[in-house]
Amino acid sequence: MGEPTNESRRKLGFLDVFCIASGAMISSGLFVLPGLAFAKAGPAVVFSYALAAVLILPALLCQAELASAIPRHGATFVFIERSLGTFAGTFAGLAGWFAIALKSAFALVGIGAFARLIWPGTPGWAIRVVAIGFCVFFTMLNCLTVKGVGRAQVAMVIGLGAALLWFVGAGVGSPEFHPENFGGFFEKGAFEIIATAGLVFVSFGGLTATADIAGDVRRAARTVPLGMICALVIVGCIYVACVTVTVGVTTTSELTYHLTPLSLAADKFAGSAGMIVLACAAMLAFITTANGGILEASRTPLAMSHDGLLPSALQRHWKRRGTPVVCVLITGGFMTLVLATLTIENLVKVASTMLLVLYVLTCVSVLIIRQSRLQNYRPLFRVPLGPVLPLAGIVAYIFLIADMGSVPLWTTTAFAVGGLVWYLIYIRPRIARESALVFLVRRIVSKEIRRANLDEELKQIAIERDEIVHDRFDRIVQNGPVLDLPERIHAEELFSRAADVLAGRLGVSAKVLREKFLAREEESSTVIQPGLAIPHVIVEGKGKFEVLLVRCREGIVFDEKRPPVHTAFFLVGSANERNFHLRALMAVAHIVEQPEFADRWFAAVDAEHLRDLVVTTIRSRETETRKRE
Repeated sequence: MGEPTNESRRKLGFLDVFCIASGAMISSGLFVLPGLAFAKAGPAVVFSYALAAVLILPALLCQAELASAIPRHGATFVFIERSLGTFAGTFAGLAGWFAIALKSAFALVGIGAFARLIWPGTPGWAIRVVAIGFCVFFTMLNCLTVKGVGRAQVAMVIGLGAALLWFVGAGVGSPEFHPENFGGFFEKGAFEIIATAGLVFVSFGGLTATADIAGDVRRAARTVPLGMICALVIVGCIYVACVTVTVGVTTTSELTYHLTPLSLAADKFAGSAGMIVLACAAMLAFITTANGGILEASRTPLAMSHDGLLPSALQRHWKRRGTPVVCVLITGGFMTLVLATLTIENLVKVASTMLLVLYVLTCVSVLIIRQSRLQNYRPLFRVPLGPVLPLAGIVAYIFLIADMGSVPLWTTTAFAVGGLVWYLIYIRPRIARESALVFLVRRIVSKEIRRANLDEELKQIAIERDEIVHDRFDRIVQNGPVLDLPERIHAEELFSRAADVLAGRLGVSAKVLREKFLAREEESSTVIQPGLAIPHVIVEGKGKFEVLLVRCREGIVFDEKRPPVHTAFFLVGSANERNFHLRALMAVAHIVEQPEFADRWFAAVDAEHLRDLVVTTIRSRETETRKRE
């Protein structure tokens, strides 16, 4: 066994992500909860499901942003830990693993209610044995292959989707569908409708955990957010449509508190055959949730182990298969224990409370890391509406947590205390990482701003995420000089300073170099666009090339009649570097054309951040070192 290579473990594509996210949602929330929810909200249960889908949006979009910024295993935990600190990350990681494992175990327990429809008289102990058997099977599948898990999930979700589309189409078009069943739509009142949305909120709970498998996804920074958003839109519509059909074809007395509502509805317009089809679809849904849940949950302890928050033994992989077999076995073993001991009601409430706490932490993390203004925090997707949407999510989730009851709250509190003990005993003596919260506080209380270790880590993550392989231009910039000028100056003075900085590096006279800059400027202006200049000259010798980055906040005056220049790239090389000179000019052009270049250039706090901006820009790079002419 050993740590797999990055190439060997990224085997999942968009369809896999979409189906894993969809499979995590289409479960008990659709096949069990509508009857219980109808008892509380009446026909407006349809609206409650739509509201629950909307309520998940802040957490989903925050998770999408973090997955695009940190596409790694256990992305949720990593993001919270880097934003709020090691203890918050420890709690988030353990709680996320616990909640998804519980939700997945609950999905397998749910098979029992539907198995009795197909095989009446099945004893309770046999149902638990079957559920445990499925748990063992999918644990072994996750140990053997990541790609196989994805393929199995795709096949099952396609089959499940086909059954539900048939249910909606046949139900709406049948004579048994009665629009009058929706009379008195809001008679239960707004409070009950909102409270019911909180009850069915768990239906969408597994969606956001999809970010935790980002380390297994190709082009995860784009694929994971897109897959999650598409899954929510499509599955949200399926939920509303299926619940609408169920309410439309059943009576109030039949549907209230019924534990197999969709099968009841199918029996109404398609007889026993329809009932069996929906019962099979329900069991397929529970299986997809459990299968995807093992995959998602097992990646969190893997990431925590990699970061030193759990023992290193959890990082062990099956070298031949590239799967984190230790984490998978621990997750599967925990689910098996849960299936054998806990009740369904306690499973659901505790899992829901844990997820809601995680959503609060995720929304807070986005606000903190944005406000910290770390230079290298560069998500490819950003939550819209600025801080408004995360703040709205925080308020909504706290309200839902308060409505969960005392037992889940005390359980979550006990879990947090356990996490604190683990942090104090095992983690604190070993780990001392700076978080975005600490960096933000330091920025507020101190005028002196230094480079954060987190910024360097985010830089390396961005380079890995964007598959950047540094070329010669990047290496020259990384090792080259930077002039960060606070005062307004004229071009002649800038040329003198640039010549003084570059002369020793090029082995030429500063006076000669200054004269070359002046002569080049007199020949034709090197200001190529408002605010940007690229002075470039040729010097004596062979194999020489230097790049000097210049930022002047107050502006460099090249011409009194034109706007001042704030950004300059000095390119100086020997005659035999003409070809590379042209490639360097193209590189600079690509860099300054980036949409956020100007904002990031002026936001950079020091010379190192200016270099980071250049070397992390996505652009065309040389695939191999060319021979100098």
